[in-house]
Amino acid sequence: MELTPFFVAGRPTHGADEVTVHHPYDGRPVGRTTLATAEQVEAAVAAAAEAAASAAGLPAHARASALDHVSRRLAERTEEIAALITAENGKPVKWARAEVGRAVSTFRWAAEEARRDSGELQRLDTDPAATGRIALIRRVPKGPVLGITPFNFPLNLVAHKVAPALAVGAPIVLKPAPATPLSALLLGEILAETELPAGMFSVLPLPNERAAELVADPRLPVVSFTGSGPVGAAIRRAAPEKHVTLELGGNAAALICADWSDDEDLTFAAHRIATFSNYQAGQSCIAVQRVYVHEWLYDGFVPRLVAAVRELRTGDPTDPLTDVGPLVSTDAARRVEAWVDEAVAAGATIETGGRRDGANYPPTILSGVPKDAKVCAEEVFGPVLVVDRVENDAAGFAAVNDSAYGLQAGVFTHRLDVAFAAARTLEVGGVIVGDVPSYRADQMPYGGVKGSGVGREGLRSAMDDYTDPRVTVLTGIQL
Repeated sequence: MELTPFFVAGRPTHGADEVTVHHPYDGRPVGRTTLATAEQVEAAVAAAAEAAASAAGLPAHARASALDHVSRRLAERTEEIAALITAENGKPVKWARAEVGRAVSTFRWAAEEARRDSGELQRLDTDPAATGRIALIRRVPKGPVLGITPFNFPLNLVAHKVAPALAVGAPIVLKPAPATPLSALLLGEILAETELPAGMFSVLPLPNERAAELVADPRLPVVSFTGSGPVGAAIRRAAPEKHVTLELGGNAAALICADWSDDEDLTFAAHRIATFSNYQAGQSCIAVQRVYVHEWLYDGFVPRLVAAVRELRTGDPTDPLTDVGPLVSTDAARRVEAWVDEAVAAGATIETGGRRDGANYPPTILSGVPKDAKVCAEEVFGPVLVVDRVENDAAGFAAVNDSAYGLQAGVFTHRLDVAFAAARTLEVGGVIVGDVPSYRADQMPYGGVKGSGVGREGLRSAMDDYTDPRVTVLTGIQL
């Protein structure tokens, strides 16, 4: 098994300590790389800082061409990359293929945004004193970006750091998740095929405890982090003078409204919720975790939901028919098991699932869960669903809002007034009407409120986060 290089200032290299990545499903080794040394980290940061001015001046065609190349090469290597994602992450290959497809689109959108990022003209002669003046407002990079990414989407969440940085002309130093570095390193290989200048990107495998040195480095004025809430909070405390964007956890809820009542509606909702509470073994911050159902629909809906969950095929993630694979590690599955056991001890009922096998935890539905149980109050990040009844829409909205998190929510309704009431009332970053909260289009603004973070991803939104407006006022202009 060859040793996979990482990238310092765009060049492949190896470090000191070797790391072996194992398949979550069966524990077999699937790849080897090394950890960056302190000297290599310094070289990467120094190169990013040195390249910042020239990177900001790259013409749009150069940035867009590089991004187009990455999009095209990802598409050409889809099967290879999907197999790698499955190997290091454990997600079923059909979802890994979908992740590659999303990354292809993410880089394509970035190329398009780079081409149309032309700034704004603003006439100033709305006041007599400003006659003959016009303002050109452009956005310029704040400086090099530090991107820190999680294990659950080891390619596309990396893309959401790298693509907008390159689109605005900002160098990026990327630290992928220690459990899943291989997909990011393959992306580095593709980036190295472009004509981006030296220092424009580095991909550094590092243990999490070494991220602090990067967060503290003043040469990296932007920190973009996706991961757990406690780590995100620690980053904000450690770098109050930096521009920090945080995409943190969620506790996504779906509400079945009173008008969503015929058999076809209920069956559709049951299958969508079953699929998207478990599609990454629940390891998605917008996986459905809580379901609230109008009380007069509850008894008819829950059996449909249980049946839909039991239809999901679990097992070997390399099988194209598998719906639900293992969690990223046995420790992760043990934690989910402990949380479910705690809820059952407090009075919850297991409607289906609930028995761990190594790193595998079956899709599980719980009812009668106390509100303060971890499976209801915290982010499970596993294939566990809590279902409860509510009296009406207002009670449903209140139940959705009764959370420390606020990423996205799904509202199953046909009524326009209910949809707008949900958008007005729910304390979340996104409301998905007629579907689960797990829907995300990679170009749209994506992020949350409360404990779910600050800032927004999605290409245009991230580009704005990585840049500052700069105003040029022209005088003596006859309009």
